[in-house]
Amino acid sequence: MLRIHFTSADLLRIRVASTPDPLWEIICSLHRLQTSRGRWADAAWHRETRAALVGAPLGKAVRRLLVPLMPRALYFPDFLTPHESADGLDRGLAAILDTPPERIAHEVGLLDRVSGAPAWAPRLVERETREGFVRTLREYHEAVIAPHSDRIEASIAGERALRARATLDTGINGLLAGLSPAMRWNPPVLHVDYVEDRDLSLGGRGLRLVPSYFCRGKPIALADDTLQPVLVYSMAARMPDTPVRPADASLAALLGRTRAAALRTLSLGATTSELARFLGVSAATAAHHTTVLRDAGLISSLRSNNTVLHTLTPLGAAMLRPTRLGTAEPVAQGDF
Repeated sequence: MLRIHFTSADLLRIRVASTPDPLWEIICSLHRLQTSRGRWADAAWHRETRAALVGAPLGKAVRRLLVPLMPRALYFPDFLTPHESADGLDRGLAAILDTPPERIAHEVGLLDRVSGAPAWAPRLVERETREGFVRTLREYHEAVIAPHSDRIEASIAGERALRARATLDTGINGLLAGLSPAMRWNPPVLHVDYVEDRDLSLGGRGLRLVPSYFCRGKPIALADDTLQPVLVYSMAARMPDTPVRPADASLAALLGRTRAAALRTLSLGATTSELARFLGVSAATAAHHTTVLRDAGLISSLRSNNTVLHTLTPLGAAMLRPTRLGTAEPVAQGDF
């Protein structure tokens, strides 16, 4: 159990990540590859990743360099997930390169004591070795994470919208109480199902909440309590990914004024019942429209208790961007 102790100042400094953290997604995806548990939820991703890695030089590099340093175990080095990664992959990789050698030596030594470090790991104190390691991280991200970026970004955006609504409706207590079944809010302490028993006192530094597309099971925190506190958690409410359909079939199903109005309505996020009231249709009809929009890759849906919140994917948002003619509406022909 991880017990996170908040002060009043910490409650004012809670932040929810607005975009996927690329280095956390790399690590969580590597953890997915190290277990068959729950593989059905990401079956398509597993198939594509296996095709990209098996028998390829990158696959060998992943097995030799990445997995041993990022094991699905009690500990992996904190310097692999720097705070700068919140600003994108380039910033995160640059921070890894600039990590002080003494910190790297300490954390690699800790990994060796906890679960065993690869024989080459101590050489990470050398910048040239880190440069090669960072190149492998970038190649892995480009091959395994980037092809699914739209889906990942849509899921994170939906989760953020869900948390924003919870905060507006019920305040910070509601936000912390509804994060995940693996967390229980008993003010001023957040109790988190964790791999070890420990306490984390925020001490006015606040907490950065990082929803992760690939994280499953228990949340993850940094091992070093002196670093800026981070809590990575699984979006348990994420609905299964829908199969990719031919673009022509998806767009043909989309065309129409009602669904165009639905897409505009969902630009700020809405539940099925809210969408039904806005469109003046039944809940069943609204659910049908959201199914078509989701199958077309234009919206993402997250379940929270007895409601489903729908938000735009990057593709859906692009459909609503103004064109050179000044229109901000998708083409609509006929009605439903």
